[in-house]
Amino acid sequence: MASDIIIRPLRAEDHEEWSRLWTAYLAFYETELPAEVYQTAFSRLLSGEAGEFQGLIAEIDGQPVGLTHYLFHRMLWSIEDTCYLLDLYTDPSARGRGAGRALIEAVHSAAKEAGIPDIYWQTQEFNYKGRMLYDQLATRTPFIIYEKHG
Repeated sequence: MASDIIIRPLRAEDHEEWSRLWTAYLAFYETELPAEVYQTAFSRLLSGEAGEFQGLIAEIDGQPVGLTHYLFHRMLWSIEDTCYLLDLYTDPSARGRGAGRALIEAVHSAAKEAGIPDIYWQTQEFNYKGRMLYDQLATRTPFIIYEKHG
């Protein structure tokens, strides 16, 4: 099943398909962002600079069907950096074929290659299908997230 999935770094020529996938991801979380944010995000993902976000694309039969964005960052509780898997999305037409799992495993492999032993991510309570996969791959933590705006 997962053998027909290719995971590769995001490329400049992916802009249109990346935008399509990220728009669908944001819609799942009932969010819309202005075009300027899309441009800035894509530029950051392609910058190649240390400490900047990175992106991966999942392809099936040459068609982009999923994406993930991640960030290596310092931590004060350990000497090693850690990896935050920020966004993970698989097109509904490709779900159940292993793309989400392959994207998570690719981020974990990239982190390990960089000397980073752990990755972490968050999701919303209502993301039941995603959580079914996450429960197979990782340990759920008891942390609660707070936000203060403005």
